[in-house]
Amino acid sequence: MELQARGALLLVALGFLAGCGGGGGGSGTLGGAVGTGGSGNTTYTPGSFAASSTLADQCAAPRAGTSDRSGSTLLENMFLRSWTNETYLWYSEVTDTNPSSWSTDDYFDLLKTNQTTASGRAKDRFHFTYSTEEWQQLSQSGVAVGYGVEWVILASAPPRQLVVAYTEPNTPAAVQNVPRGAEILMADGVDMVNAGTSSAVDQLNAALFPATAGETHTFTIREVSGVTRSISLTSAAITHTPVLVSSTINQSGDTVGYLLFNDHIATAEGQLITAINSLRTAGVDDLILDLRYNGGGYLDIASELSYMIAGSANIAGRPFERLVFNDKNPSTNPITGQALTPTPFHTTAQGFSATQGSALPTLNLSRVYVITSGGTCSASESIINGLRGVGVQVYQIGSTTCGKPYGFYPQDNCGTTYFSIQFEGRNADNFGNYPDGFTPANSPDVGSVDLQGCSVSDDFTKALGDATERRLAAALAFRASGNSTAACPTASGVAPIPGVTSKQTLSASEGVMVKSPARENRIVEKPKTGIAF
Repeated sequence: MELQARGALLLVALGFLAGCGGGGGGSGTLGGAVGTGGSGNTTYTPGSFAASSTLADQCAAPRAGTSDRSGSTLLENMFLRSWTNETYLWYSEVTDTNPSSWSTDDYFDLLKTNQTTASGRAKDRFHFTYSTEEWQQLSQSGVAVGYGVEWVILASAPPRQLVVAYTEPNTPAAVQNVPRGAEILMADGVDMVNAGTSSAVDQLNAALFPATAGETHTFTIREVSGVTRSISLTSAAITHTPVLVSSTINQSGDTVGYLLFNDHIATAEGQLITAINSLRTAGVDDLILDLRYNGGGYLDIASELSYMIAGSANIAGRPFERLVFNDKNPSTNPITGQALTPTPFHTTAQGFSATQGSALPTLNLSRVYVITSGGTCSASESIINGLRGVGVQVYQIGSTTCGKPYGFYPQDNCGTTYFSIQFEGRNADNFGNYPDGFTPANSPDVGSVDLQGCSVSDDFTKALGDATERRLAAALAFRASGNSTAACPTASGVAPIPGVTSKQTLSASEGVMVKSPARENRIVEKPKTGIAF
């Protein structure tokens, strides 16, 4: 199923998204030999797979001016079946289903494992597609249609609650001064809190997640102060600002850096370099890295930032992350055909949005305080894991991370870009087993990896970067105590609290950020100018 930013995640959260249909039967699991796939590669034979390269770009609706050729839905499905058999990390756990009776979107939904983790969650919660055009626009430039505001669902069922996590600069929401913690009460005249019909939810989605630029929608918001006002927002092409806050805090004569990093997209590279240079000039003694809203993105950018935090002396030439593919590919990358080599700690810019080959600045820190949430995912978790792998002490403030030591290469076919788990990332100590996330040790979670630190819920009543904001304040207090859990507040960084409706409880809730899947992953691109592994 194609998950786009507009509406899909809210529909899921509110329970109105209908399950995918389809037909056809299964026959065992994937994992047979690569074969002909039948006459002309169009006949399904259980356990026999044509090479995916022979099936690529044969489309039911070929696009003009592309490599598309005339094909069919069946050929698109056969391509996905073979590609999954070749590259999916858990290919042997996928039921080999006849592709002839399914739409391509529905068939792709079937091409994943149904096993669970130690906590009982689905092992693969990260299977999605994107329009190739939209994916290229978002991943390369950080541009998406919206208002420049990020929503968080605190309560998904009526009486539901949706609030603002943050607003990005120079956007329609910024012009209207939409603040963090503002609660959405009405959208285009529909009651956000109590509306319960499918048609009403469709209207809410249309307002919250505009499909095109130039749409104007009205909202009634209630700010943390209690002020209620009506605003109009006109959608536009929004360029995300990955590094939203970079500042310093004086703590008992020490200079503590604070860096709010929200997206591992191409534009982050230059912004991170600027921020780290500023923090280095300020002579920071420690760094608080806020990843609570960072779902991931490019692995190379995670590597760059990790190097900029630790510096050469701390990494001592050790790798940042090693990619482990399925057992068909123990020594060769199945996407590139190259011998598997670890992703290094990049010491120079990779050319995403800074001059390729230019030296990266460093803070040379042997420890870092990381603020996390359930939305801290994938490439963000690789920062935690990668630094721990070379002995950098990582303290965790917040709640359990999403648990995604996995990633993939985007795969385009017939105008859709597919994302299917292809590798596990392991650090320099060969560790990558955290499918149930990292969690502060004073409030351990089922199946999670426990780190020193404090379990602290999000605080929507204060601005991000405000030293009195609950999570940042806890990080500062923990540091001041000599990193003692005795300084932690009562553990509160827990799962979302159903039925939260009062603004007084905003600081005791986690919520679910409504973010497109393209911004919640560990992504490795195929080699191209300016991008390296």
